[in-house]
Order: sequence, then C-alpha cells, then structure tokens
Amino acid sequence: MSTLAIRSCSAADVAALFAIINDAAQAYRGIIPADRWHEPYMPSHELDDEIGAGVAFWGYEADGELVGVMGIQPVRDVNLIRHAYVLSTSQRNGVGGALIEHLRTLDTRRMLVGTWAAAEWAISFYRRHGFELTTPEQKRALLQSYWTVPDRQIELSVVLANPPL
Repeated sequence: MSTLAIRSCSAADVAALFAIINDAAQAYRGIIPADRWHEPYMPSHELDDEIGAGVAFWGYEADGELVGVMGIQPVRDVNLIRHAYVLSTSQRNGVGGALIEHLRTLDTRRMLVGTWAAAEWAISFYRRHGFELTTPEQKRALLQSYWTVPDRQIELSVVLANPPL
C-alpha cells in the first residue's frame, strides 16, 4: 500500500524541485521554439529567484518521494499558478489534478496560469480543471501586468483563468 500526501515544500526540497521541473520540462523540447529552450530548462538560480519572489511550492509525495510540484504566487488580486510539473514517470496518474485542487482550497481569489500556446497537453489539463482561455488581448494585458516575461514569450503564450474573466 502506497502512502500519498500533498505538502508544502521547504528549503530542504529545492534539489527535488529542480529535478522534477527539469525532468518534466523535457516535454517542451522541440515543441517550443529553440530560442526559448535552454538546458537546464530552469537553472537553479532561477528557481531560487522564483522562491525569493514569493512562489510557494506544494508537492505531491508518493511513498516519501516528491513526484510532482506546483507553485502558487499571490500577486495583487489574483493567485498565479507557477511551475506545475510532474515527473515523467508519474504523469497521467492524477498528480497534477490533485495539486491544483489542493491549491484551490487555499484561497478563493481568481487563479491565472500562463503556459506555452504550443503545449496543447497543458492547456487541455487546465481546461479539464475549470480554467478557460483568455482572449489574445486579455492575455497580453495579463502577462504584462502580473508576470515579468519578455515580449517573445508573450507572443508564444496563453493565459487561462479560473473563474473565467
């Protein structure tokens, strides 16, 4: 019998966060443009910067091992879902769904998530969990208002909202 838990991640989990994010991000290789891909996908200093900027990570633990992570970052009047990743060997087992449902219990504010427009699997995942795509105009305004991303990433991304705008 396996033991499952969703828990807040701590400084002791940073190495596992790094490994999970960069393992799962391999799905983007060849999907997003080469000028947006790099190895590792999220360098450790960027992960440290994200945590320093207020991204709180929650982890899905199976038998004492983190297999999925999802960050939440309060920004003004919304919560941003940040860096949602599941180990490639644990995908399609409800890990991401359990994490997002848990994050919903933490606060009632609107949630926004940005992802690559070419990542159809990610868009489908969020839509299955009640998120709706914003219009291109809303997307641009939201990405410029709530995130700090380059124009090239704005061009290549979508934003989903729950509840819808």
